Amino acid sequence: MEYLLEAAGIPRSTFFYHQKRLGQSDKHAELKDAIRASFERNKHRFGYRRVLLDLRNQGWVVNHKLVYKLMHEMGLRAKIRQRRPYVSYAGTISHIADNKLDRKFTPDQPNTVFVSDVTEFRVQGRKVYLSPVMDLFDRSIVAHTVATSPSTALTTDSLSKAIAASAPEPGWMMHTDQGFQYQHASWRDLIGDNGGVQSMSRKANCYDNAVMENFFGHLKTEMYHGEVFDTVAEFNQAIDEYIGWYNTERVQQRLKGLTPMQYRNQTLEALTA
Repeated sequence: MEYLLEAAGIPRSTFFYHQKRLGQSDKHAELKDAIRASFERNKHRFGYRRVLLDLRNQGWVVNHKLVYKLMHEMGLRAKIRQRRPYVSYAGTISHIADNKLDRKFTPDQPNTVFVSDVTEFRVQGRKVYLSPVMDLFDRSIVAHTVATSPSTALTTDSLSKAIAASAPEPGWMMHTDQGFQYQHASWRDLIGDNGGVQSMSRKANCYDNAVMENFFGHLKTEMYHGEVFDTVAEFNQAIDEYIGWYNTERVQQRLKGLTPMQYRNQTLEALTA
């Protein structure tokens, strides 16, 4: 042995150090199992920050550096975001509302401020459009509609669903960009007839509706890019599954490490206590 070590140029102490380590059990084995379970359960959509939040919600006491290190060692990498936004702006067709939201993205009550937009996908060579409505309070998607045309019917359908699901009190706000669907009388009347006020981003300013843009980025990274859908119906099912997962499973740092539904329920319990 001494001869072999000398021939290989390996110090005796180094050899026995590594031999001892090989004989030791992995002290992070249980944590690694929990990390992998979180990563797999969430379909490779979580990076180390959200895996960390998920672990802490399960009762683990662990810091971000260790989770990052172990995920790197295990080769666990979240999907990378790509950006190719759909643009619905077609000039001033009708009414342009003031930017009443003014980037105040953190209302202190649910069912008071909503945002919406339209984004485009391609499924088997066909264009498919999604119109979700988000409650800014907890970033939950309260309603959505999918169609093969970005028509006014697409957007009014999702808003009608949102109003029915949320039953907002008079004075609620609906914010969008200046897309042609949102300038149309059918959209404006639906808001006004249900006691709401309309707000619009400034022209060509995506930051005025940044929260919805951010949601689209995550959605396309986590359930669309790299996936193959054989039919529009299969794609619709995947959208439904993703939004359900997003509302009930996807933890967010802004929501104190909770999911949108956990945050909403916790707040409502406090208000009624």
